[in-house]
Amino acid sequence: MAYTTIDDPSAHFQTTLYTGNGSANHAITNGGHSDLQPDLVWIKNRDATDANVLFDSTRGATKYLSSDHYPPGEITDADTLDSFTSDGFQVDADVKVNTDTEAYVAWQWKANGGTTSSNTTGDITATVQANTTAGFSIITYTGNDTADDTIGHGLSAAPQVYWCKARTYNGGVNWISEWSVFTAGTPNLNLSRVPVTYGGDSPLMTSQATTITHTTARGETNDDQGTYVIYCWTPIQGFSKFGSYTGNGNVDGPFIYTGFKPAFVLGKSATGDKNWWIHDNKRNGFNPNNYALFANLNNATDANVRLDLLSNGFKFRDTSTHWNEASSTVIYMAFAHQPFVTSEDGGSIPCTAR
Repeated sequence: MAYTTIDDPSAHFQTTLYTGNGSANHAITNGGHSDLQPDLVWIKNRDATDANVLFDSTRGATKYLSSDHYPPGEITDADTLDSFTSDGFQVDADVKVNTDTEAYVAWQWKANGGTTSSNTTGDITATVQANTTAGFSIITYTGNDTADDTIGHGLSAAPQVYWCKARTYNGGVNWISEWSVFTAGTPNLNLSRVPVTYGGDSPLMTSQATTITHTTARGETNDDQGTYVIYCWTPIQGFSKFGSYTGNGNVDGPFIYTGFKPAFVLGKSATGDKNWWIHDNKRNGFNPNNYALFANLNNATDANVRLDLLSNGFKFRDTSTHWNEASSTVIYMAFAHQPFVTSEDGGSIPCTAR
C-alpha cells in the first residue's frame, strides 16, 4: 500500500467552485478540511469562453498569465484577483473571474504563503518560494541569454514537471512544459500541437537535485533581460504523481494507479495534436467524471463521459483520441483528495472516506 507524509492534502491543494456576482471584493472561501492560503490560483469560467488565468503570490495579486495563450505575456488588471487570503482569495468584477451568476472553478496550490527568498544555488540568482512538504515551488528570474546556465528550484528532489512562461514578450510566448517521463519533445501548455523540438533543442530545460538547467538561450526560457516564472512539482507519495500511460482505444480504458483518490488530473496526448484536458473531483463529484476543461482552450465545460476517479487512481471510460487513443502515449499529473492509507504505523491504516 502507498504511504504518505500528507494525511490531509487540502492543506496543500484544493479545488474550489464559486458563482460570480459581478461585484468588487467578492471573497471566495475554500471548503477543505484545512485552511489553505493559496500561492498559485488557476481560475476558469465554466459557463463561458473566457481565458484560463493564473495568478501567484510571488508575482503578486492582479497579475495574471493565460494558459490558452492570450495575451502572450503577463497582464496587470486590478479587476481580477486582488488578494490572496488566509483560506482563499478575493476577486473583483472582471468577466474572467467574476461574471454575475456564472460558474467558476479555482485550482489552488500552496507554496510558502507568499514569503520568498533569494536563491543563489544556480548560475542565475532567482526568487523562490517553496513548499518542500508538498513538492511545489514558484521561481521568478531574469534571463541572461546563456545556454547551460542553472537556476535553483528550492525543492528537496529534482522536479518531474516544470512549466516556464515568459512574463515579458522577448521572443518567447509559448508555455514551455517539461516532463521527466517524456523527453522526445517539449509540450506547450498553451497549444494542442504534438511536442516539438526548438531548432533541435529539446528539452529546453532539464532538472537536477537542486537546479534546473537551461539547455539553450532561447527566448521561451532565457532571453537576455526577459522576466520569467517557473512552476515546479516533484512527486510526493500519497499526494502527487506524474507519469504517462498508453491508450487502448476502448471504453474499458486503462487504469492509472496513483496511491490516492485524485482531486485533480491534467493530461495530454504526446502522440499527436491533442488538447490538454483537466478533471477534478468537485465539478460533478461522481463517476463517470465527465466535466472536462482544457488548459489550452478558453472553452466552457465539456460534459462527455471520460473517466472515473477512484480511491487509488483513475480509469478511462472513453475512446476519444485526446484521452484514450489506441497506442497513444499520454502524460499526466495528479494531486490527491485523499491518500489511500494514512501516515500512521508506517502506512498500514486505511483512510476513512471524506
